[in-house]
Amino acid sequence: MIINMLKGFGLIFKGMSLLPKKGIRLFVLIPLLINSLVFSLAVWLSSKQIDRWIDYILPDWLTWLEWLLWPIFAVIFFFVIFYSFTIVANLIAAPFNALLAERIEKKLKGLTPAPFQGYKSIPRLLARTFRSEAQKLWYMAKWFIVLIIVTLIPVINIISPLAWLIFGAWMLAIEYADYPMGNHNLFFDDELKTLKQHRGLALGFGAGVALLTSIPFVNFLAMPIGVAGGTALWVKHLSVDDQI
Repeated sequence: MIINMLKGFGLIFKGMSLLPKKGIRLFVLIPLLINSLVFSLAVWLSSKQIDRWIDYILPDWLTWLEWLLWPIFAVIFFFVIFYSFTIVANLIAAPFNALLAERIEKKLKGLTPAPFQGYKSIPRLLARTFRSEAQKLWYMAKWFIVLIIVTLIPVINIISPLAWLIFGAWMLAIEYADYPMGNHNLFFDDELKTLKQHRGLALGFGAGVALLTSIPFVNFLAMPIGVAGGTALWVKHLSVDDQI
């Protein structure tokens, strides 16, 4: 499990190395621009609201523990804000991320990409990704409610930061593995089944994306790196017929 998690985490570095490659650079620009704009808004919002949110959620009888609980609530707050904005950014950039994943997969397999069809391919990609994005949101919402309940229950909520981190890593793995798998007409149920069979790899990869997402300025690159790493995860480990 630990070895697989380390392998999954290492796919982040593989993703970084793929982005500057010829034939891929152009397809990084739009996801990078979308992610930069959305995360700039997230940084501004989190800096304005964190103290107010913590004062609201922290009960009066625990104020004497504020010095200890503040970092915990801060981690949860930043996770919720940044993961929420990650979802928004990925919804907006979904068709462009699918194009990027297609290019990267062909590069990893040593194939020549088909000529870019321009904006004619966007409606097709939108139709293909809408169903998968909706299913991911529903899946996330169910677990999100459970985690909120755990966070609000005294004593039990001591495990909530770890639970949020595991949940975030898992959802980010689902998010970014979705693009290459969707290009092969695999949808959410198929993706979830496949990732559960490689849970260590998925959690390690998702943890790497979560780390990138949490680092200021580096998080602007988190989306294209996530797409590239998720595509490498698919090609190298998940695809039955195309492992390299």
